[in-house]
Amino acid sequence: MQITRHFRYKLKPTQEQEQLLREFAGVCRLVYNLALEQRRIWGKSHGCNFHTAAADLKHFRREFDFVGAVSQTAQQQALKDLDRAFQNFFAGRASYPSPRKRFINDSFRFVGREITVEKLNRRWARVKFPKIGWVKLRLSRPVQGQIRNATVKRDTLGWHVSICTIREIEDQAPIPRACGVDRGVTVPAMTSDGENFHLPEELAKWERRRRKAQRTASRRKRGSMRHGKALRRASLISSKIGRIRDQWQHETALKLAKSYGIVVLEDLRTKNMTRSAKGTIDAPGRMVRQKSGLNRSILNVGWFGLQMKLQYKLEERGGDLQLVDPKHTSQCCSACETVDRNSRKSQALFCCTNCGFTLNADLNAAVNILRRGSTPSGYLTVSTDVELDDQRSSNIEASTSRQAA
Repeated sequence: MQITRHFRYKLKPTQEQEQLLREFAGVCRLVYNLALEQRRIWGKSHGCNFHTAAADLKHFRREFDFVGAVSQTAQQQALKDLDRAFQNFFAGRASYPSPRKRFINDSFRFVGREITVEKLNRRWARVKFPKIGWVKLRLSRPVQGQIRNATVKRDTLGWHVSICTIREIEDQAPIPRACGVDRGVTVPAMTSDGENFHLPEELAKWERRRRKAQRTASRRKRGSMRHGKALRRASLISSKIGRIRDQWQHETALKLAKSYGIVVLEDLRTKNMTRSAKGTIDAPGRMVRQKSGLNRSILNVGWFGLQMKLQYKLEERGGDLQLVDPKHTSQCCSACETVDRNSRKSQALFCCTNCGFTLNADLNAAVNILRRGSTPSGYLTVSTDVELDDQRSSNIEASTSRQAA
Protein backbone atom coordinates (compact mmCIF):
# COMPACT_ATOMS: atom_id res chain seq x y z
CA MET A 1 0.00 0.00 0.00
CA GLN A 2 1.23 3.48 -0.87
CA ILE A 3 0.85 6.22 1.74
CA THR A 4 1.62 9.93 1.80
CA ARG A 5 2.91 11.55 4.97
CA HIS A 6 4.14 15.00 6.04
CA PHE A 7 7.12 15.57 8.34
CA ARG A 8 7.32 19.00 9.95
CA TYR A 9 10.59 20.38 11.32
CA LYS A 10 11.73 23.61 12.95
CA LEU A 11 14.31 25.49 10.86
CA LYS A 12 17.33 27.24 12.34
CA PRO A 13 18.34 29.75 9.61
CA THR A 14 21.08 32.34 9.89
CA GLN A 15 20.26 36.04 9.60
CA GLU A 16 21.18 36.05 5.89
CA GLN A 17 19.09 32.93 5.26
CA GLU A 18 16.12 34.34 7.17
CA GLN A 19 16.25 37.44 4.98
CA LEU A 20 16.20 35.20 1.89
CA LEU A 21 13.25 33.24 3.28
CA ARG A 22 11.29 36.47 3.76
CA GLU A 23 12.13 37.59 0.21
CA PHE A 24 11.04 34.25 -1.23
CA ALA A 25 7.73 34.41 0.66
CA GLY A 26 7.14 38.02 -0.43
CA VAL A 27 7.81 37.39 -4.12
CA CYS A 28 5.68 34.24 -4.21
CA ARG A 29 2.90 36.16 -2.52
CA LEU A 30 3.26 38.95 -5.10
CA VAL A 31 3.08 36.48 -8.01
CA TYR A 32 -0.03 34.88 -6.52
CA ASN A 33 -1.81 38.21 -6.00
CA LEU A 34 -0.95 39.52 -9.48
CA ALA A 35 -2.26 36.33 -11.10
CA LEU A 36 -5.40 36.58 -8.97
CA GLU A 37 -5.96 40.18 -10.09
CA GLN A 38 -5.38 39.16 -13.70
CA ARG A 39 -8.06 36.48 -13.45
CA ARG A 40 -10.44 38.84 -11.69
CA ILE A 41 -10.18 41.39 -14.51
CA TRP A 42 -10.00 39.17 -17.56
CA GLY A 43 -11.49 35.91 -16.30
CA LYS A 44 -12.20 32.93 -18.52
CA SER A 45 -13.06 35.12 -21.51
CA HIS A 46 -9.36 35.64 -22.24
CA GLY A 47 -8.34 32.09 -21.37
CA CYS A 48 -6.59 32.92 -18.10
CA ASN A 49 -5.30 29.75 -16.47
CA PHE A 50 -2.12 28.28 -15.05
CA HIS A 51 -0.40 27.93 -18.42
CA THR A 52 -1.00 31.54 -19.48
CA ALA A 53 0.10 32.79 -16.06
CA ALA A 54 3.27 30.65 -16.23
CA ALA A 55 4.07 32.13 -19.67
CA ASP A 56 3.61 35.67 -18.32
CA LEU A 57 5.83 34.78 -15.39
CA LYS A 58 8.83 34.34 -17.71
CA HIS A 59 8.54 37.95 -18.95
CA PHE A 60 7.92 39.15 -15.38
CA ARG A 61 11.14 37.49 -14.17
CA ARG A 62 13.21 39.04 -16.97
CA GLU A 63 11.83 42.51 -16.34
CA PHE A 64 12.36 42.62 -12.55
CA ASP A 65 15.62 41.38 -11.04
CA PHE A 66 14.20 40.82 -7.54
CA VAL A 67 11.62 38.44 -9.02
CA GLY A 68 14.23 36.60 -11.08
CA ALA A 69 16.38 36.16 -7.96
CA VAL A 70 13.73 33.86 -6.46
CA SER A 71 13.33 30.25 -7.51
CA GLN A 72 11.03 29.92 -10.51
CA THR A 73 9.72 26.60 -9.21
CA ALA A 74 8.44 28.24 -6.02
CA GLN A 75 6.63 30.88 -8.08
CA GLN A 76 5.07 28.23 -10.32
CA GLN A 77 3.85 26.38 -7.24
CA ALA A 78 2.11 29.58 -6.13
CA LEU A 79 0.36 29.74 -9.51
CA LYS A 80 -0.70 26.10 -9.12
CA ASP A 81 -2.17 26.94 -5.72
CA LEU A 82 -4.22 29.70 -7.34
CA ASP A 83 -5.39 27.40 -10.13
CA ARG A 84 -6.47 24.80 -7.57
CA ALA A 85 -8.27 27.49 -5.55
CA PHE A 86 -10.31 28.48 -8.61
CA GLN A 87 -11.10 24.85 -9.36
CA ASN A 88 -12.46 24.45 -5.82
CA PHE A 89 -14.44 27.66 -6.19
CA PHE A 90 -16.12 26.65 -9.45
CA ALA A 91 -16.84 23.18 -8.02
CA GLY A 92 -18.60 24.74 -5.02
CA ARG A 93 -16.09 23.42 -2.48
CA ALA A 94 -14.68 26.80 -1.42
CA SER A 95 -15.33 30.52 -1.63
CA TYR A 96 -13.74 32.91 -4.12
CA PRO A 97 -9.92 33.07 -3.69
CA SER A 98 -8.70 35.98 -1.60
CA PRO A 99 -5.34 37.80 -1.84
CA ARG A 100 -2.49 36.53 0.27
CA LYS A 101 -1.31 38.81 3.07
CA ARG A 102 1.97 39.45 4.81
CA PHE A 103 2.49 37.76 8.20
CA ILE A 104 -0.46 35.48 7.41
CA ASN A 105 0.59 33.76 4.18
CA ASP A 106 4.37 33.74 4.54
CA SER A 107 5.00 30.43 2.77
CA PHE A 108 6.35 28.92 -0.44
CA ARG A 109 6.90 25.44 -1.81
CA PHE A 110 9.57 23.50 -3.72
CA VAL A 111 9.22 20.26 -5.67
CA GLY A 112 10.85 17.11 -4.35
CA ARG A 113 13.65 16.79 -6.91
CA GLU A 114 15.13 20.10 -5.70
CA ILE A 115 15.23 19.12 -2.02
CA THR A 116 18.11 17.32 -0.30
CA VAL A 117 18.17 16.36 3.37
CA GLU A 118 21.36 15.33 5.18
CA LYS A 119 21.63 14.15 8.77
CA LEU A 120 24.29 15.90 10.85
CA ASN A 121 23.89 14.12 14.18
CA ARG A 122 21.21 12.66 16.40
CA ARG A 123 19.48 16.01 16.97
CA TRP A 124 20.23 18.08 13.88
CA ALA A 125 20.10 17.81 10.10
CA ARG A 126 20.24 20.21 7.17
CA VAL A 127 18.08 20.72 4.11
CA LYS A 128 19.12 22.30 0.82
CA PHE A 129 16.75 24.77 -0.86
CA PRO A 130 17.28 26.19 -4.38
CA LYS A 131 18.96 29.65 -4.34
CA ILE A 132 19.02 29.58 -0.52
CA GLY A 133 21.48 26.82 0.30
CA TRP A 134 21.81 24.53 3.29
CA VAL A 135 19.59 25.40 6.26
CA LYS A 136 19.79 23.62 9.60
CA LEU A 137 16.70 21.95 11.02
CA ARG A 138 15.82 20.25 14.31
CA LEU A 139 15.64 16.52 13.51
CA SER A 140 12.74 15.47 15.73
CA ARG A 141 12.20 12.29 13.66
CA PRO A 142 13.74 10.78 10.52
CA VAL A 143 12.36 11.49 7.06
CA GLN A 144 10.80 8.32 5.64
CA GLY A 145 10.00 7.79 1.98
CA GLN A 146 10.60 9.63 -1.27
CA ILE A 147 10.31 13.42 -1.04
CA ARG A 148 7.52 14.83 -3.21
CA ASN A 149 7.62 18.48 -2.13
CA ALA A 150 8.65 20.74 0.74
CA THR A 151 6.69 23.72 2.05
CA VAL A 152 8.50 26.44 4.00
CA LYS A 153 6.27 28.51 6.25
CA ARG A 154 6.65 31.13 8.96
CA ASP A 155 4.32 31.24 11.94
CA THR A 156 4.47 32.72 15.41
CA LEU A 157 7.11 30.20 16.51
CA GLY A 158 9.43 30.85 13.56
CA TRP A 159 10.24 29.15 10.26
CA HIS A 160 9.25 25.53 9.67
CA VAL A 161 9.51 23.12 6.77
CA SER A 162 6.88 20.48 6.02
CA ILE A 163 8.33 17.69 3.87
CA CYS A 164 5.76 15.59 1.99
CA THR A 165 6.90 12.04 1.27
CA ILE A 166 5.43 8.95 -0.33
CA ARG A 167 6.38 5.36 0.49
CA GLU A 168 5.20 1.78 0.22
CA ILE A 169 4.13 -0.19 3.30
CA GLU A 170 2.98 -3.75 3.72
CA ASP A 171 -0.74 -4.37 4.00
CA GLN A 172 -1.68 -5.32 7.55
CA ALA A 173 -4.56 -7.42 8.79
CA PRO A 174 -6.96 -5.28 10.86
CA ILE A 175 -7.23 -5.90 14.58
CA PRO A 176 -10.41 -7.96 15.22
CA ARG A 177 -11.87 -5.42 17.66
CA ALA A 178 -14.29 -2.55 17.25
CA CYS A 179 -15.28 0.35 19.45
CA GLY A 180 -17.52 3.37 19.39
CA VAL A 181 -16.13 6.73 20.50
CA ASP A 182 -18.30 9.49 21.92
CA ARG A 183 -16.74 12.93 21.59
CA GLY A 184 -17.72 15.53 24.15
CA VAL A 185 -16.58 18.65 25.95
CA THR A 186 -16.06 17.54 29.56
CA VAL A 187 -14.78 14.13 28.39
CA PRO A 188 -13.20 14.72 24.97
CA ALA A 189 -13.29 11.03 24.00
CA MET A 190 -14.99 8.01 25.64
CA THR A 191 -14.81 4.53 24.12
CA SER A 192 -17.50 1.87 24.33
CA ASP A 193 -15.07 -0.17 26.49
CA GLY A 194 -15.17 2.51 29.20
CA GLU A 195 -11.78 4.10 28.50
CA ASN A 196 -11.78 7.88 28.48
CA PHE A 197 -9.26 10.39 27.15
CA HIS A 198 -8.82 13.80 28.76
CA LEU A 199 -6.92 16.83 27.52
CA PRO A 200 -3.56 17.49 29.20
CA GLU A 201 -3.87 19.36 32.48
CA GLU A 202 -1.27 21.93 31.39
CA LEU A 203 -3.65 23.10 28.68
CA ALA A 204 -5.84 24.84 31.27
CA LYS A 205 -2.80 26.66 32.63
CA TRP A 206 -1.89 27.98 29.20
CA GLU A 207 -5.51 28.99 28.59
CA ARG A 208 -5.41 31.18 31.71
CA ARG A 209 -2.17 32.74 30.50
CA ARG A 210 -3.68 33.47 27.11
CA ARG A 211 -6.74 35.17 28.60
CA LYS A 212 -4.46 37.28 30.78
CA ALA A 213 -2.31 38.25 27.78
CA GLN A 214 -5.39 39.15 25.74
CA ARG A 215 -6.74 41.34 28.55
CA THR A 216 -3.38 43.07 28.73
CA ALA A 217 -3.41 43.71 24.99
CA SER A 218 -6.95 45.13 25.17
CA ARG A 219 -5.76 47.82 27.63
CA ARG A 220 -2.92 48.98 25.39
CA LYS A 221 -3.25 51.80 22.87
CA ARG A 222 -3.83 50.38 19.41
CA GLY A 223 -0.84 50.82 17.12
CA SER A 224 1.63 51.36 19.96
CA MET A 225 4.73 49.25 20.50
CA ARG A 226 3.38 47.98 23.81
CA HIS A 227 0.16 46.90 22.09
CA GLY A 228 2.13 45.00 19.44
CA LYS A 229 4.29 43.34 22.10
CA ALA A 230 1.22 42.20 24.04
CA LEU A 231 -0.38 40.81 20.87
CA ARG A 232 2.79 38.88 20.03
CA ARG A 233 2.83 37.35 23.50
CA ALA A 234 -0.81 36.28 23.19
CA SER A 235 -0.08 34.83 19.76
CA LEU A 236 2.88 32.84 21.10
CA ILE A 237 0.73 31.37 23.85
CA SER A 238 -1.99 30.47 21.33
CA SER A 239 0.59 28.65 19.21
CA LYS A 240 1.76 26.75 22.28
CA ILE A 241 -1.83 25.70 23.04
CA GLY A 242 -2.29 24.54 19.46
CA ARG A 243 0.81 22.37 19.63
CA ILE A 244 -0.27 20.78 22.91
CA ARG A 245 -3.73 20.02 21.50
CA ASP A 246 -2.25 18.63 18.28
CA GLN A 247 0.10 16.35 20.22
CA TRP A 248 -2.79 15.04 22.34
CA GLN A 249 -4.82 14.30 19.23
CA HIS A 250 -1.93 12.35 17.70
CA GLU A 251 -1.37 10.31 20.86
CA THR A 252 -5.07 9.54 21.32
CA ALA A 253 -5.58 8.61 17.67
CA LEU A 254 -2.49 6.39 17.69
CA LYS A 255 -3.63 4.53 20.80
CA LEU A 256 -7.06 3.88 19.31
CA ALA A 257 -5.58 2.80 15.96
CA LYS A 258 -3.28 0.30 17.70
CA SER A 259 -6.11 -1.15 19.82
CA TYR A 260 -9.02 -1.43 17.37
CA GLY A 261 -9.55 -2.44 13.76
CA ILE A 262 -12.81 -0.52 13.43
CA VAL A 263 -13.62 2.77 15.15
CA VAL A 264 -17.10 4.27 14.88
CA LEU A 265 -17.64 8.02 15.32
CA GLU A 266 -20.59 10.35 15.05
CA ASP A 267 -20.77 12.31 11.82
CA LEU A 268 -20.67 15.69 13.55
CA ARG A 269 -20.92 19.01 11.71
CA THR A 270 -18.59 21.03 13.90
CA LYS A 271 -18.99 24.19 11.81
CA ASN A 272 -22.75 24.17 12.31
CA MET A 273 -22.49 23.28 15.99
CA THR A 274 -20.15 26.21 16.72
CA ARG A 275 -22.20 28.80 14.85
CA SER A 276 -22.82 32.02 16.77
CA ALA A 277 -26.17 32.46 18.52
CA LYS A 278 -26.21 36.26 18.50
CA GLY A 279 -28.76 36.39 15.66
CA THR A 280 -29.67 39.68 14.00
CA ILE A 281 -30.99 43.07 15.10
CA ASP A 282 -34.54 42.11 14.18
CA ALA A 283 -34.28 38.63 15.70
CA PRO A 284 -31.62 38.66 18.44
CA GLY A 285 -30.43 35.37 19.83
CA ARG A 286 -30.81 33.98 23.34
CA MET A 287 -28.08 32.90 25.79
CA VAL A 288 -25.40 34.26 23.47
CA ARG A 289 -22.66 34.31 26.11
CA GLN A 290 -23.34 30.72 27.18
CA LYS A 291 -23.32 29.54 23.57
CA SER A 292 -20.07 31.38 22.98
CA GLY A 293 -18.48 29.54 25.90
CA LEU A 294 -19.74 26.22 24.56
CA ASN A 295 -18.31 27.00 21.13
CA ARG A 296 -14.89 27.73 22.64
CA SER A 297 -14.97 24.45 24.55
CA ILE A 298 -15.86 22.46 21.41
CA LEU A 299 -13.14 24.11 19.36
CA ASN A 300 -10.64 23.66 22.19
CA VAL A 301 -11.01 19.86 21.96
CA GLY A 302 -10.68 19.80 18.18
CA TRP A 303 -13.17 17.07 17.23
CA PHE A 304 -12.47 17.25 13.50
CA GLY A 305 -8.69 17.22 13.97
CA LEU A 306 -8.95 14.04 16.05
CA GLN A 307 -11.16 12.46 13.39
CA MET A 308 -8.74 13.23 10.54
CA LYS A 309 -5.72 11.91 12.43
CA LEU A 310 -7.59 8.78 13.45
CA GLN A 311 -8.65 8.12 9.86
CA TYR A 312 -5.17 7.99 8.34
CA LYS A 313 -3.67 6.11 11.29
CA LEU A 314 -6.33 3.43 10.95
CA GLU A 315 -5.85 3.14 7.19
CA GLU A 316 -2.11 2.71 7.70
CA ARG A 317 -2.78 -0.29 9.96
CA GLY A 318 -5.50 -1.84 7.84
CA GLY A 319 -8.33 -0.49 9.99
CA ASP A 320 -11.47 1.44 9.10
CA LEU A 321 -13.17 4.57 10.40
CA GLN A 322 -16.96 4.68 10.18
CA LEU A 323 -19.22 7.71 10.61
CA VAL A 324 -22.82 7.24 11.77
CA ASP A 325 -25.85 9.46 12.32
CA PRO A 326 -25.46 11.26 15.67
CA LYS A 327 -29.21 11.70 16.21
CA HIS A 328 -30.34 10.71 19.74
CA THR A 329 -27.15 8.81 20.60
CA SER A 330 -27.02 10.53 23.99
CA GLN A 331 -30.78 10.16 24.66
CA CYS A 332 -31.20 6.51 23.67
CA CYS A 333 -30.94 3.75 26.27
CA SER A 334 -28.33 1.18 25.24
CA ALA A 335 -30.29 -1.56 27.08
CA CYS A 336 -33.90 -1.14 25.86
CA GLU A 337 -33.29 1.43 23.06
CA THR A 338 -35.88 3.83 24.45
CA VAL A 339 -35.32 7.45 23.37
CA ASP A 340 -36.14 10.02 26.05
CA ARG A 341 -34.33 13.27 26.70
CA ASN A 342 -35.26 13.05 30.38
CA SER A 343 -33.09 9.95 30.74
CA ARG A 344 -30.02 12.17 30.56
CA LYS A 345 -30.01 13.27 34.19
CA SER A 346 -26.72 15.18 34.03
CA GLN A 347 -23.56 15.42 32.03
CA ALA A 348 -22.19 12.21 33.56
CA LEU A 349 -25.32 10.20 34.47
CA PHE A 350 -27.81 8.36 32.26
CA CYS A 351 -30.83 6.73 33.91
CA CYS A 352 -33.43 5.25 31.58
CA THR A 353 -36.98 6.37 32.38
CA ASN A 354 -38.38 3.13 30.90
CA CYS A 355 -36.29 0.28 32.31
CA GLY A 356 -34.28 2.06 35.01
CA PHE A 357 -30.93 1.16 33.43
CA THR A 358 -28.15 3.38 34.82
CA LEU A 359 -24.80 4.03 33.20
CA ASN A 360 -22.27 6.74 32.58
CA ALA A 361 -23.85 9.04 30.00
CA ASP A 362 -20.80 9.21 27.72
CA LEU A 363 -20.31 5.44 27.86
CA ASN A 364 -23.98 4.86 27.06
CA ALA A 365 -23.63 7.10 23.99
CA ALA A 366 -20.44 5.30 22.92
CA VAL A 367 -22.24 1.93 23.04
CA ASN A 368 -25.07 3.32 20.89
CA ILE A 369 -22.53 4.70 18.41
CA LEU A 370 -20.83 1.31 18.15
CA ARG A 371 -24.09 -0.49 17.45
CA ARG A 372 -24.94 1.91 14.64
CA GLY A 373 -21.75 1.00 12.83
CA SER A 374 -21.60 -1.84 10.31
CA THR A 375 -19.09 -4.10 12.03
CA PRO A 376 -18.68 -7.89 11.77
CA SER A 377 -20.16 -9.78 14.69
CA GLY A 378 -16.75 -11.02 15.76
CA TYR A 379 -15.49 -7.46 16.09
CA LEU A 380 -18.05 -6.38 18.67
CA THR A 381 -16.59 -6.24 22.15
CA VAL A 382 -19.77 -5.10 23.93
CA SER A 383 -22.54 -7.55 24.81
CA THR A 384 -26.14 -6.97 23.76
CA ASP A 385 -27.34 -6.60 27.33
CA VAL A 386 -24.54 -4.16 28.18
CA GLU A 387 -23.10 -6.27 31.00
CA LEU A 388 -19.81 -4.61 31.88
CA ASP A 389 -16.75 -6.59 32.90
CA ASP A 390 -14.56 -5.71 35.88
CA GLN A 391 -12.09 -3.65 33.87
CA ARG A 392 -14.81 -1.56 32.24
CA SER A 393 -16.51 -1.00 35.61
CA SER A 394 -13.25 0.21 37.11
CA ASN A 395 -12.80 2.62 34.18
CA ILE A 396 -16.29 4.03 34.77
CA GLU A 397 -15.69 4.48 38.50
CA ALA A 398 -12.38 6.22 37.81
CA SER A 399 -14.02 8.49 35.24
CA THR A 400 -16.92 9.37 37.57
CA SER A 401 -14.62 10.12 40.50
CA ARG A 402 -12.40 12.27 38.30
CA GLN A 403 -15.36 14.31 37.06
CA ALA A 404 -16.67 14.73 40.59
CA ALA A 405 -13.27 15.94 41.75
